[in-house]
Amino acid sequence: MSLLLPRRAILTGGLTGGAGLLLSGCDRIARQPTARKILFAGEDMQKGLQRALTDRGALAPEYRRDQMSPIFRTNGTRNPGTPEYAALAAARFADWRLQVGGLVGTPLSLSLAQIGQMPARRQITRHDCVEGWSAIGEWMGPMLGTVLQAAAIRSRARYVVFTCADLYGDQPYYESIDLVDAFHPQTILAWGMNGHMLDIGHGAPLRLRVERQLGYKHAKYLMRIDAVDSLSGIGAGKGGYWEDHVDYDWYAGI
Repeated sequence: MSLLLPRRAILTGGLTGGAGLLLSGCDRIARQPTARKILFAGEDMQKGLQRALTDRGALAPEYRRDQMSPIFRTNGTRNPGTPEYAALAAARFADWRLQVGGLVGTPLSLSLAQIGQMPARRQITRHDCVEGWSAIGEWMGPMLGTVLQAAAIRSRARYVVFTCADLYGDQPYYESIDLVDAFHPQTILAWGMNGHMLDIGHGAPLRLRVERQLGYKHAKYLMRIDAVDSLSGIGAGKGGYWEDHVDYDWYAGI
């Protein structure tokens, strides 16, 4: 049996009385595609609904080492396949740098060695893919919040945008989260998996782990992180590649 509640159960749990009845009715409406588009049409409306209906600070379940999956499939791209990425991988990412910019006071250019020297969090969590599979694995790396604080993120920032090495057409993969998830203690920049450095299939040299959202939000092959005040200038304005192209929800909470 799954130890994680489905999204609908999270949304309805903890509400009682009239509020519970109201949410139950909204839930039935939200099953209709047209109603979903109305409910989640606006950036600010969606954020407001999330904050009202979910405990954004709650922790994702963590597991024992003996509960880890014997096989952990790769999600999304298995290898960026570009000459630039191939050169970085051939040099074991010695020349790779993570750029941190946007609405920050101190832009950063971090090597993998520098990121490895930051205080790291180790967590064993479950990855839930939008394709319907799940796996439990161990991840290690610094909290994203630590990096954002080192870059002196500005008060006007509302979102964090991730740009990756893998291309879809001629466009880099991109994703975004808000600052609530960015500073969640389980949101980390993982350089390690299951006791080893990340391999290429799982996102080397660095990937996002945002443990309370579905797998497509866990951007791999990170190249750049930018703090922004709006998603309107990112892609088509919905905050991520799949959100822009196949209408996935921007907030993929589980």
